[in-house]
Amino acid sequence: MRVAYVCADPGVPVFGTKGSSIHVQEVLRQLARRGVELTLWCARTGGKPAAGLEGVEVRCLPPRAGGLPAQREEQQRSADLELGARLREGPLVDLVYERYSLWGTAGMRHASLLGVPGLLEVNAPLVEEQARHRQLVDRDGALTRAGAVFRLARSVLCVSEPVASWVREVAPGARTVVLPNGVDPARFTPGPEPAGPFTVGFVGTLKPWHGVDVLVRAVALLDEVRLRVIGDGPEREALERLAVRLLGAHRADFVGAVHPGQLPAELARLHVAAAPYPVADTYFSPLKVFEYLAAGLPVVASRSGQLSQVLTDGVDGLLTPAGDVVALADAIAGLRSEPGLRVRLGRAARQTAQRHTWEAVVDASLASAGLPLRPPAPVVV
Repeated sequence: MRVAYVCADPGVPVFGTKGSSIHVQEVLRQLARRGVELTLWCARTGGKPAAGLEGVEVRCLPPRAGGLPAQREEQQRSADLELGARLREGPLVDLVYERYSLWGTAGMRHASLLGVPGLLEVNAPLVEEQARHRQLVDRDGALTRAGAVFRLARSVLCVSEPVASWVREVAPGARTVVLPNGVDPARFTPGPEPAGPFTVGFVGTLKPWHGVDVLVRAVALLDEVRLRVIGDGPEREALERLAVRLLGAHRADFVGAVHPGQLPAELARLHVAAAPYPVADTYFSPLKVFEYLAAGLPVVASRSGQLSQVLTDGVDGLLTPAGDVVALADAIAGLRSEPGLRVRLGRAARQTAQRHTWEAVVDASLASAGLPLRPPAPVVV
């Protein structure tokens, strides 16, 4: 099978360290392991091909100049047209798999032109995100393009039910399938707890909706607990200032973004991992939580969005009310005082992770379009 994978979002460096980058890499890796002939069309690579993807043909679009919001939107519409032209000049394919981007339509238009299935992966209501958190000049235009591309797809692969609801609202009749994110359990090997101070960790991009400030305030209520933040983002400077003010410089480490290959070692330095979302109503499918689970870590997470479905409170994690600093601190304190509970949650967490694999996600994605794949090749360790 020949597949064109399209990622036209300039905010996603396909071989980078962001969660979105990992998502792209894992889907590509699963396709490659099944012998699929891949061509990756992308706006940014973010580095050299990740392990297992060295044989993928990569075609990168020219960088855009930037400018005012209206200019950037026009540039992205032009880039979408250019990508469509390049796809038509590229190799013939049996399937187009596109990661939805704000102005992107080229992948699904190309699939329609060829008469082959098109799978559109939607990770967030990007039109609403852009309007709420950044700046969107032509909101009506963005919605019109979204509706068009959702209708063209054979299947719209949504990471959560709220995302699927948004797709159906924008494009009634669109064929949505809800497939939460996954993890490759083979990347992580649960081991004994680390020596040294009790450490709570967070992994992810440092943006307001991840609630890292809630975690900082919770750790500040606990004596002799350290905080380790793995990730980078626009909130980092403010969070570091908050941590120094509430915890002192000696109790918090901000590691920055790490290469995916380094993440298992970083998680092995933690006693507990946290997903402290500040609000209950979210549309995320947190990649970080699946990675925590695969590492066999006790997880403390907000009762927020999909997490209430992934985790069973008291079985494979602890759930606390979203944004509740005291409840989060109490949960961490309970785990600190009960080593046996940490062991029990960690073992169950690993079992939960094995029910949420990228292999299963990709199988279900293609099955939704009537495209069964051959079994993956075994991984050589």
